[in-house]
Amino acid sequence: MLEDLKNEVLHANMDIVKYGLVTLTWGNVSGISRSEGIVAIKPSGVEYGSLTVNDIVLVDMDGRVVEGTLRPSSDTPTHCALYAAFPGIGGITHTHSLYSTVFAQACCEIPCYGTTHADGFHGAIPVTRFLTEEEVAGEYEKNTGKIIAERFTGVDPMSIPGVLVAGHAPFCWGKDARDSVRTGMIMERVAQMAYLTLQLRPEAKELPDYFIQKHYFRKHGPEAYYGQK
Repeated sequence: MLEDLKNEVLHANMDIVKYGLVTLTWGNVSGISRSEGIVAIKPSGVEYGSLTVNDIVLVDMDGRVVEGTLRPSSDTPTHCALYAAFPGIGGITHTHSLYSTVFAQACCEIPCYGTTHADGFHGAIPVTRFLTEEEVAGEYEKNTGKIIAERFTGVDPMSIPGVLVAGHAPFCWGKDARDSVRTGMIMERVAQMAYLTLQLRPEAKELPDYFIQKHYFRKHGPEAYYGQK
């Protein structure tokens, strides 16, 4: 089972390169076996072109290595904190994709201007607060996960499957590792659309709520009817 997880995480990490979501080694994807309490994640700083399944590192929920000879991603504590906070998710993608990161650096949420956005996110994509100086000096990566969880107080992480960390970059999630990459692709594209919409018309209005409800629930939930059964 864990070999299957490692293979899935390997291919998900290759996907973020394939879909243009990552530059150099600026990103990582993980997946979790909830039954085993084990997270599989990319090793830190390893070039994607040389990455193999044997390089994928297995850690427990506290980030301790249980299998692998390489150091896990430096973002591992963030991933572990999110898995603990959001028990419904099975994979996490973190990138520094261009347009999503622009919104994160501007500390602006990504507004929902159209149905393309509403198909994947049930409203605007939120942005966290800045980490404090003490939080950065302390357990920086773990605290990054904590401020994401804090931002989602009262927000369903399954209907808004991603966030912008202020001054940093996006984190996205899904039912498994490859699904989290798909979320990252959607976020990047709607961030680009939002950016260009604001360039064309700075006073553009967000999509009315009834439109958001219609498009989101066409694809999600028990009444969804988009696609094939």
